[in-house]
Amino acid sequence: MKTRLTEMLGIKYPIICGGMMRLAYPPLCAAISNAGGLGNLTAAMYQDKSEFTTAIREVKQLTDKPFIVNVTLLPSIGVPPERYKAYFEAIAEEGVAALELSGTPLHRYEGGVYFELLKKAGVRIFHKVGSVRHGKSAQKAGYDGVFAAGVEEGGHPLNENVATTVLTPRMVEELDIPVITTGGIANGLGLAAALCLGAEGVMMATRFINTHECRVHQKVHEELIKRQENETTLYGNSIGLQGRALLNESIYKVLEIEAKGGGLEEIIPHIAGALGDEIWQEGNLNTGLIAVGQTIGLVHDVLSCQELLDQMVKEAEAALSRSLGMFQAE
Repeated sequence: MKTRLTEMLGIKYPIICGGMMRLAYPPLCAAISNAGGLGNLTAAMYQDKSEFTTAIREVKQLTDKPFIVNVTLLPSIGVPPERYKAYFEAIAEEGVAALELSGTPLHRYEGGVYFELLKKAGVRIFHKVGSVRHGKSAQKAGYDGVFAAGVEEGGHPLNENVATTVLTPRMVEELDIPVITTGGIANGLGLAAALCLGAEGVMMATRFINTHECRVHQKVHEELIKRQENETTLYGNSIGLQGRALLNESIYKVLEIEAKGGGLEEIIPHIAGALGDEIWQEGNLNTGLIAVGQTIGLVHDVLSCQELLDQMVKEAEAALSRSLGMFQAE
C-alpha cells in the first residue's frame, strides 16, 4: 500500500499514531513503527531536554524504523515556553523523522526559528489543521503535509466542526502537499474511505489505546469496548478551547459549569492533567478528562499493534477490491 506518505517517511503502511498524553510512551511508539506504521512519542510528558532526549533514544533502541513526535503548542498550565525550546532542539539533534504539530503554527512561533531549525535538520513537519484556510497557510509556509482533523476526533477539534468526510476532499482539492485524514478512523473501512477521499494516509489515536502495548489499566480497555459513538461530547467553547472527551462525571460537571457561565478556574479542577494517572493506571474513568474520539464505537477488542495494522490493511484492501468489483460488474 504505497502513497506519498509511505514514500516520504519510508514506512510500510500509511497509518500514523497521533499524540496521546500519558499514553504514547516509547514502548507503544516503537511497537507501532515495528508493525509498519508510524509510532508517536508525545513530548509534553517529559519535563526537560535530558528526559525527552532519553525517551527518544529509548524508542531508537526498540525500533530501527521511523517515528513521529507530537508537540502541542496550545496554552498550557503544565508546559512553560522554555520547555518547547528543549523539545524542538532535541527533535532536531536526535534526527527524529517527523513532527506532528498542533495548535499555534510553528512557522509563526518565536519568529519561526524552530521551524527553520527542524527543516534544516531534515525533520518532516506536519501541522494538524481543521480548516482549508489553515491548510493553505501550512502549504505556503513550507510544511511537508497536513493532518486534516475532523470534528469526530478526540482532543481539540477546531470549533468550525467540519466532518472528516467533507474536510479531507476539500483539503485535497485545494492543496498539493499530502493530506492525512484524522478523526473518525479506527479500522480498515476508515482507511479505505480516507484513501478514496484523496488522503495519502490516516492518523488515529483512540484505537491505539486498546492495544496490548498501550500500558493502561484493564478497566480502560473494557470501558472503551463498552462505550458507543454517541458517548463523547464537545466541551470548552466558553473558555475558547474546544475539546472532545468521553462522557463521565467530570465532563458532565464541566458542561454544567459552562451552561451557568462559569470560567476556567471552575473548570480546570475537573479536567486537570494531574488526574491522568488515576484514569489510565488505576482505571478510574469517572473522574477527569478522557480525550477520546467518536471512534470508541468502533473499538471492539484489544489487539497487538501488529495485529491491528495488518487487520486494517487487509480490511482496506478487501473494501477497495469489493468497490472496484462493483464498478467492473456494471
